[in-house]
Amino acid sequence: MKLRAVVTAVGAVAAALVVVSPAQAATAQARGYDHKDPYQTGCGNSARTVRTGTINSQLEGKIGTVMLKYSFRCKTNWVEIRTITAGYGSITVQNAKGTIDTFQFKKGNGGRHWGNMVDGNNICAWGSASVKWGTGQGGQRGSGGTGQACK
Repeated sequence: MKLRAVVTAVGAVAAALVVVSPAQAATAQARGYDHKDPYQTGCGNSARTVRTGTINSQLEGKIGTVMLKYSFRCKTNWVEIRTITAGYGSITVQNAKGTIDTFQFKKGNGGRHWGNMVDGNNICAWGSASVKWGTGQGGQRGSGGTGQACK
């Protein structure tokens, strides 16, 4: 009888130690997607654009749009851009915890490119992009960013 009471007490203590709040579980889940592709993981299927910005060139004016995305399923953020097909460059997303992901993209893909994800669960995030074309010299470049979004 004493052995059964000890085993039950140890089991109850162990179960209490493993309990995590839903917020903690969501944060751990979101961190598990850091630096991963939103479309390969399926996170892109439940996403919406939460902030947008313009990619501007000093000589050409508007050459694209930068969009901060948020996945409700994965609780993550990433940046997607639409720009000139000949454009190449970098896409950056970061959150207020200091997690940053920068993705280098090549020309093509119809000018649609996206970077990897960072944790967006109950935390602010923002993004930016730099685009070059041709030699990237003499005004053949542009940049832009989004405002901060907090989920």
